[in-house]
Amino acid sequence: MARIIVVTSGKGGVGKTTTSAAIAMGLAKRGHKTAVIDFDVGLRNLDLIMGCERRVVYDFINVINGEASISQALIRDKNCNMLYILPASQTRDKDALSLDGVGRVLDELAADDFKYIVCDSPAGIEKGANLALYFADDAFVVTNPEISSVRDSDRMLGILSSKSRRAERNEDPVKEYLLMTRYDASRVKSGEMLSLDDVQEILSLELLGIIPESKSVLTASNQGVPVILNDKSEAGQAYADVVARYLGEKIPHRFVESKKGFLRKIFGGRL
Repeated sequence: MARIIVVTSGKGGVGKTTTSAAIAMGLAKRGHKTAVIDFDVGLRNLDLIMGCERRVVYDFINVINGEASISQALIRDKNCNMLYILPASQTRDKDALSLDGVGRVLDELAADDFKYIVCDSPAGIEKGANLALYFADDAFVVTNPEISSVRDSDRMLGILSSKSRRAERNEDPVKEYLLMTRYDASRVKSGEMLSLDDVQEILSLELLGIIPESKSVLTASNQGVPVILNDKSEAGQAYADVVARYLGEKIPHRFVESKKGFLRKIFGGRL
């Protein structure tokens, strides 16, 4: 049975696609047959980060509309033969996505022995984002240590708890994890960023990982290689830790300092 993971947040620019690529690659590198799907119809960035933009022939919408089979549209990753990418369309509107169509594609992938299906959600709460999370078993809630990002992530938690398929069926809820990106311990110390404690007080989620601010993320994206493959970079190491924790390994968190945070300074320690 495939496990469906949605990588989500309310705010754009927090690192969802970078995270989706890294998590999918990490799972595949550990021997799990994994697919990663770009739900950002009309924009399409996942194929760039995965370095397969020139190999796109058919896309997610082609499969939903019956214009191509899932095997025709899936692109096998050049770095790992256990990883497949299903790109979004650049020429269609998000309304081309449908609940039945997305469900059918996910069922086909599950029938093809995929162990994990990673859904790279667009920002916001529009149709693409809602469909990306609807079928989820697990949610990686990606947030930056800033109040607007955390607030928008909190809103996505409300949607996950009320509008997912699991919620509609009164099944066990979607398992929610916190993934903090672009974290800079020195800026937290100086009060320029929220601390980890601040964010956890607001969101109350199990912490899956902290991704430090790193130039290696931009470098990897420009090279079309998921940053997790750069095991010399702190960001790559942090994403590897995230995958290991998700798979049940007990690994201490790195790249974090517990300091008095920004919210506590604002509210005089009353939080």
